[in-house]
Amino acid sequence: MNLKKQYVIEKDPENMRFCYTDSRLTKLMSKQIISWLPNLPKEYVVICIGTDRSTGDSLGPLTGAYLQDYHPKHITVYGSLHEPVHATNLESYIQLIHNKHRNPFIIGVDACLGKSTSVGNIILGKGALKPGAALNKSLPPIGDIHLTGVVNISGFMEFSILQNTRLSLVVDMAKQLASLLMMIDERLQHCITPPSVVAHAIDGEKKIH
Repeated sequence: MNLKKQYVIEKDPENMRFCYTDSRLTKLMSKQIISWLPNLPKEYVVICIGTDRSTGDSLGPLTGAYLQDYHPKHITVYGSLHEPVHATNLESYIQLIHNKHRNPFIIGVDACLGKSTSVGNIILGKGALKPGAALNKSLPPIGDIHLTGVVNISGFMEFSILQNTRLSLVVDMAKQLASLLMMIDERLQHCITPPSVVAHAIDGEKKIH
């Protein structure tokens, strides 16, 4: 496993990936995410998908738990170790989110499997997250943008591979994801009511769109 792999911006400009140990990850990915956020006030939601019953698939719940510990001011978090969002309740959570939040901007977080050279990479993409793809599960897509972490190799016996993924890797990746998402939260400011807007720094001053 090459954990010192440099970041790669895909040929598709709507994708970016970094090794989770890359010191530039948080700064450059947060900048990319900020550029994708809407200018109009929105309610922001992070949905962290996975289960604490599988080491590899616990990336989402761990990320949600670490992010909740930061107490974000402008982002509502769904999915944690104590209240995971997984295959059997995902549709209920999607309905809950759309009932509770008015036209929210949603960031999906999930684990995935990939090539051996990609293990440890965190991938940022524009568009909906497609949960359950590693296990060939048909689940509804969710999110305006998504963050996925490559926790192990794909190819065969995916369920067993997820079960035998190193917890230390998943924990470190989840901490990095939570730190990234908290940086996004810090760039948001309230606008009268719960919807938030992006604050851009210009010459030492903050400008609100």
